Amino acid sequence: MNDLSLFPSLAARLARSERIRLAKARVPVALLAEDAPVGAELDRDGSALIDILLENGRIAAIQPAASNGSNEGVDLDGRHVWPLLIDAHAHLDKGHTMGRAPDSGGTHPGARAATTADRLAHWNADDLLRRMEFGLATADAHGVAAIRTHLDSHEGQAEITWSAFAQTREHWKGRITLQAAGLVPLDAYREDYGARLADIVANHGGLLGGVTRASGGTHGSGLDDMETLLDKLFTLAKERELDIDLHVDEAAQAHALPDVARAAIRHGYEGRVTCGHCCSLALLSKVELRDRIALIADAGLSIITLPTVNMYLQDREEGRTPRWRGVTPVQELRAAGITVATAGDNCRDPFFAYGDHDMLDTWRQSVRILHLDHPYADAASLAGPAPAKIMGIDAGVVGVGRPADLMILEAWSVDQIIARPHADRVILRRGLFANRALPSYRVLDGAA
Repeated sequence: MNDLSLFPSLAARLARSERIRLAKARVPVALLAEDAPVGAELDRDGSALIDILLENGRIAAIQPAASNGSNEGVDLDGRHVWPLLIDAHAHLDKGHTMGRAPDSGGTHPGARAATTADRLAHWNADDLLRRMEFGLATADAHGVAAIRTHLDSHEGQAEITWSAFAQTREHWKGRITLQAAGLVPLDAYREDYGARLADIVANHGGLLGGVTRASGGTHGSGLDDMETLLDKLFTLAKERELDIDLHVDEAAQAHALPDVARAAIRHGYEGRVTCGHCCSLALLSKVELRDRIALIADAGLSIITLPTVNMYLQDREEGRTPRWRGVTPVQELRAAGITVATAGDNCRDPFFAYGDHDMLDTWRQSVRILHLDHPYADAASLAGPAPAKIMGIDAGVVGVGRPADLMILEAWSVDQIIARPHADRVILRRGLFANRALPSYRVLDGAA
């Protein structure tokens, strides 16, 4: 909101009130924990006009919007109110190395090489803590409720990075829910180090993960023993009761996803495996895609699409305009009942030179890129309830009894939400006014 005087004493009231009614709030039904209350007015975008009663940091009641307000209310006049959103696939350990890491050329091999050089030169505890704190302060200012980050966990680096993550998670406890997954090329599980890494991950309450390519290689080649490596990974995870989160088929031609699905079924891991990227699905024939999706559904895999980063990396050749988007076929997956979320992925590092840990912005871009409009239907769920389900957390929806973690937007329709960046959003955490200034990039000078 450009001027908080639109809401008399809004900031002051939300800074101290134990009970307040957000009157005439507009919330997409896809972001409500339950169906819209009986009698609530629904607009053409599938959003309900409701009153939200906040008490002691929680949502005490959700009712159809009353025709007249009350002394305890703030009249939002039909503005959108959303839950704080969730980023279920990030890389906090890589973030904010632009200008320091070697130039990647914007390609996947170049990004891998540049990240390796930067990691070997700089990734000590102080550097990791500084950059992860910066990323989380940025996410906090944008109204992010939870993040799952992948952590590069190469031999010799894992202990340093996971220790820094543990400190960061403790520091942000109660503000942003944090999870982490170990990230190594899949062939790391050929060696004894795979078991040591699984122990590190288990000791920190993380997820076992990896990327379905060989060390120094590309997706779609170099792993003739894919099935054996996946069996090792799944066995290590099962022994330690760890869920699994993998980077899969981040290329035009790659076919690891069926192997992952069959491994999940073989090991009884249905519903416990998340796969990010899955770009090659987009180039399958209709028949191939239908069969692939059926296997994904049988395995209970959850899929995360990273459209901004994949459009940045895929099909990049110097002097040539890209010919394909490189993004996951989200509409077909969702039509088959598969849980799909969108997420931010990399942020200002060799894999993606841009980004700002802003899930509202990621969602806005995703709708445009993936054509999740005309109608919008339940597109909003990709940044709220879907990633919450993947992470297994109680967040990402507006519901009675849940924490009053909300954002108020200067928008009366979904197209208005998509049209602007909403730097003027109002953030509530536990029912209290929680707007924060974005951290200055000068904070990172010590990491340069």
